[in-house]
Amino acid sequence: MICRLLAALVGLLVLGAATAQARDDRLGAFDFYVLALSWSPTYCLGERASPAQCRTATPHGFVVHGLWPQYERGFPDFCQSPAPYVPEDVISGITDLMPSKGLVLHEWRRHGTCSGLSPAAYFSTVRRASERVKLPEALRAPSAPLTMTPAEVESAFQTANPGLAADMIAVSCSDGRLKEVRVCMTRDLAFTSCPEVDRRACGGGRRLDVPPSRPLP
Repeated sequence: MICRLLAALVGLLVLGAATAQARDDRLGAFDFYVLALSWSPTYCLGERASPAQCRTATPHGFVVHGLWPQYERGFPDFCQSPAPYVPEDVISGITDLMPSKGLVLHEWRRHGTCSGLSPAAYFSTVRRASERVKLPEALRAPSAPLTMTPAEVESAFQTANPGLAADMIAVSCSDGRLKEVRVCMTRDLAFTSCPEVDRRACGGGRRLDVPPSRPLP
């Protein structure tokens, strides 16, 4: 009986190691990135909003939710467990774009670990991707509520970013509000089409509330 239990335990350990190795072999094996830009005023209306992002004197408009490695169909996530350590200077160096340590670490664990990059290189790529996308003037930090269709949001981004086609960008919504804009990029951070991401977008004709970006009273 003991021998059988030991043999079973060894088998599980070998299987676990093989599975981990197979997962490690996929690191960096993806097709393109999605840069997810979250509309912070909508996020801050939620019950689980982060004080580090929402209870500040400086208002936020779009913030970087993450840079997500994608397959043409589906995406990898949580590719290394435990995830490699992220130094404090790397975290503090990206919080101007991702204004919450919890967000930074979550995005690294779920998505960054699949990039095949070190934490420093991954978040440097996040910054370069963010710099690649120009925000429309009307959506930088509006002080009054707006109402826009997803198609109008996409059009505003296309106007601000020559070369960004309709099938390279997707608008996400939540409870009738603008939630997120997702821009698809090659591994070299050029705009690229992404049919699956585009199919998951909000319908182009519905009108969305765009809550204003306001500082604390």
